[in-house]
Amino acid sequence: MMLHVENLQKTFDGFAAVSDAQLEVEKGEVVAVIGPNGAGKTTLFNLITGQLKADGGSIIFKDENLACMTPYEICRRGISRSFQIVNIFSRLTVFENVRVAVMSYNKRTFNLFSRAKDIDVSETGDILKSVGLFEKAGRISGSLSHGDQKVLEMAVALGNRPEFLILDEPTAGMSPEETRNALELMKLLSRDRGITILFCEHDMELVFSVANRIMVMQHGRTIIQGEPEVVRKDRQVQEAYLGGPDELF
Repeated sequence: MMLHVENLQKTFDGFAAVSDAQLEVEKGEVVAVIGPNGAGKTTLFNLITGQLKADGGSIIFKDENLACMTPYEICRRGISRSFQIVNIFSRLTVFENVRVAVMSYNKRTFNLFSRAKDIDVSETGDILKSVGLFEKAGRISGSLSHGDQKVLEMAVALGNRPEFLILDEPTAGMSPEETRNALELMKLLSRDRGITILFCEHDMELVFSVANRIMVMQHGRTIIQGEPEVVRKDRQVQEAYLGGPDELF
């Protein structure tokens, strides 16, 4: 098991944002977390990545407990993340945004027999090619479409060479075409780069088309995790989140 979350809890001023979250992610999987606004999805991601500290429970990643680690320490162990709100340097170029992440990573893995500048430039170009932004490398990031900015944020996350990528609503605000492109990118990252992906998303068509397994949250609790067909047929999921069996299924 690559990631194992058990009995996770987080309370804010008496409100239980996460009260009993359970999650399992195997290496190489694409796992979705779904639920309505306020279900605790983003809080769960913040706990896994160290932005928040849990009040209880455990977060085990490759046999290490992340609960007491800083975000930097967690990133060093192979976990990267994108956010609901685009988090890039809008005044830097596309290339510069990704190169900053690559440079940060390479400071920890510097090869004395290679020139750092050459490593950074080559690796940055490879990442931009893999996400389809190479032709826009010289563009100022703030001038990109919203969809391209979301893709750029994924590219920045890839600069840390993650084994495990967390995407918080990766298609939010995208056009239908941009959403399709993002879907194909997620499949490519999983298939060709071998990256394990955990994401939350409100687009149910996307969720059921890309996820190997789905975890469903309600009021901070996990109510089910299973393969898409198992979740699709679960009556509690249908009633609580998806408007009944005839609406989205």
